Amino acid sequence: MVDLVGQYNKIKPEVDAAIGEILSNASFINGPAVKSFQQNLEKYLGVKHVIPCANGTDALQVAMMALDLQPGDEVITTSFTFIATAEVIALLKLTPVLVDVDKDTFNIDPAAIEKAITPKTKAIVPVHLFGQCADMDAIMEIAKKHNLYVIEDNAQAIGADYTSKDGSVKKAGSIGHIGCTSFFPSKNLGCYGDGGAIFTNDDELAQKMRVVVNHGMVVRYYHDVIGVNSRLDSIQAAILDIKLKHLDEYAEARRFAANYYNREFAKSDLLKTPVTADFTTHVFHQYTLVTHCVNRQKLMEHLQSKGISSAIYYPVPLHMQKAYLDPRYKRGDFPVTENLSKTVISLPIHTEFDEETLAYVTSSVLEFLEKE
Repeated sequence: MVDLVGQYNKIKPEVDAAIGEILSNASFINGPAVKSFQQNLEKYLGVKHVIPCANGTDALQVAMMALDLQPGDEVITTSFTFIATAEVIALLKLTPVLVDVDKDTFNIDPAAIEKAITPKTKAIVPVHLFGQCADMDAIMEIAKKHNLYVIEDNAQAIGADYTSKDGSVKKAGSIGHIGCTSFFPSKNLGCYGDGGAIFTNDDELAQKMRVVVNHGMVVRYYHDVIGVNSRLDSIQAAILDIKLKHLDEYAEARRFAANYYNREFAKSDLLKTPVTADFTTHVFHQYTLVTHCVNRQKLMEHLQSKGISSAIYYPVPLHMQKAYLDPRYKRGDFPVTENLSKTVISLPIHTEFDEETLAYVTSSVLEFLEKE
């Protein structure tokens, strides 16, 4: 689904030199490379504080810990997302409240959020799915009205721009009270292992999160709060600092591929190409089609026979996952999410595509559809 080797080869001298420098000075934990990446990411996102951490799941957990949420407090999120979004809510003994998504953008439906709010609701976690922003103006208005926190799950949309009703433009992840991201290798900004980060413009929250990620420690061996051990190591930070310089270039390469796909797949009535909302740019972490009257499994087998990867994000909604079965929810409660889980298919999209490869992928898909 991604060509990380091809991407690495283009930046190999920089990456190898950066790793070599860290190996030579042994600054493996909280070294200068981490500070440099933190400052450069703050500048890129236009936020006051970036707190690096070990992975995107930790980023979400630390954000919720810093908000002092208590067991039983409700956190609203989408049922159409990767499990980590709800996982941390459950781990902290909070109550995940799931809602449906918009049928075009696949992002959380603000109207559904409003309906799900109760006196126990304390936070909203919108997921910027597949590379574009959720409707943050509407979500922030709801949060303000009900005095709720907003934690943006920005694992898939780093670099996307959100344009508010007032004309201001902000980066995905910088709009809510806290933003979280993952640097998993396949992400648009990915390292060569695990990594994550948390963003905020709130000085107090930033200080709390810095303490939480470091064992709850302000002064060494003096622990003021319950914390965790969640650090971005120096080698990963150095790699990310190099790749950050190319992030917008990577997004353009992904958009080029997506536009090519869109043009070709518009020829078929059996496919619905991705819809980008008016208020956001799309950085295409995934290129996801909705199929109509297509045997999805056979299509995937056909592509595999041609040497083409494909994937389903996500085959089982959260409310139907065995670990998250809840008497509050039943099959049919989230019709958009459930339909998407049955009909979506994601195709390879990455920074190293050329037109020849794109033509091969699209012709292979259309070849199958002509036989349907």
